Amino acid sequence: MDNSPRKIILPVIVVSQFLCTSLWFAGNAILGDIIKTFQLEESFLANLTSSVQFGFISGTFVFAVLTIADRFSPSRVFFVSSILAALCNLGITINGIDSTTLLFFRFLTGFFLAGIYPVGMKIASDHYQKGLGKSLGFLVGALVVGTSFPHLLKSISADLPWKAVVFSTSVLSVVGGVAIILLVPDGPFRKRSSGLDLTAFLRGFSNKNFRSASLGYFGHMWELYAFWAFVPFMLQAYSDRHGNTGFNVSLLSFIIIGSGGLACVTSGLLSQKYGPKKVATLALALSGLCCILSPFFLSMASPLTLIVFLFFWGLVVIADSPLFSTLVAQNAAEESRGSALTIMNCIGFTITIVSIQLTSMLTHYMNMEFVFTVLAVGPFFGLIALIANKTS
Repeated sequence: MDNSPRKIILPVIVVSQFLCTSLWFAGNAILGDIIKTFQLEESFLANLTSSVQFGFISGTFVFAVLTIADRFSPSRVFFVSSILAALCNLGITINGIDSTTLLFFRFLTGFFLAGIYPVGMKIASDHYQKGLGKSLGFLVGALVVGTSFPHLLKSISADLPWKAVVFSTSVLSVVGGVAIILLVPDGPFRKRSSGLDLTAFLRGFSNKNFRSASLGYFGHMWELYAFWAFVPFMLQAYSDRHGNTGFNVSLLSFIIIGSGGLACVTSGLLSQKYGPKKVATLALALSGLCCILSPFFLSMASPLTLIVFLFFWGLVVIADSPLFSTLVAQNAAEESRGSALTIMNCIGFTITIVSIQLTSMLTHYMNMEFVFTVLAVGPFFGLIALIANKTS
């Protein structure tokens, strides 16, 4: 592969990942409108988020068991998934559907996101072996900005119908898929699997470096999506408790979550000098500390201090994600790398459902300031796994 086309490979993957993953939190960004339209309780947030996560889990399981990303062209898998995810996203705009059908369409959207996020990492790893941490830093950064983007859309389209956010994110997904199929061929380091392999991930888990990275990632995931899902809740609850703070919840949610994209790029670059494990361990420790300190900042009377704290938390909560993916990819067999990344995501996102539902339940039994300390459990056990493994 010559240097000319290779220069555009990573930018195209990054932009496409951003466009397609804007589907992820499209429902969360318009939660208030959905609650009014379908006459639901505010606790519907947990169910709405969990339906996408459960769909993603189901999708990653199916993709991993059938070794889809290893048996077929990853670019084609990405393209087809982007189209199907966009169509399922549009399903929630159908007139006359009930809340159950709405959750089903969000489930299907999550299912086909399994052919976008982990497959995008697979495509990148097939093109870049040297500097993989940097490449995945840009890629996961695109996921973060894409995830937060619906909040920005909601902020700038506040006077438009909520369906405008849904239509916009579906169009973006289609554009991202088309860009991949037209501009990104299969990578030179791709090894095609010869058939189904149900034990690929288990074999990888016998490798202590693979196992350590996976366990660190699982601890990271316990915290990540619960934090992302409840950022608007934290801001709104704080505003309600402390009077008129003037918070633009949608815009602040975009900034706090989206700032993690910069953190991913930075951590990817730092990993080239210090190694992915060291940088991931530091980020996981800092985000765990944020969980522990959250009651102090959520109870302060200074809105600016809270925003700065949440901004910092938004940086460190995701900075380790591309590095865990790098460690897993580097320690997985080449012919089953796609399946290893996919099943790792499957388990990680299963964990997010538990933490999201638990966090939602605790909001009914604890003061809001103390709820998010439970998220420290994930980083704690993740750090144990990383520190126990002395090799890098």
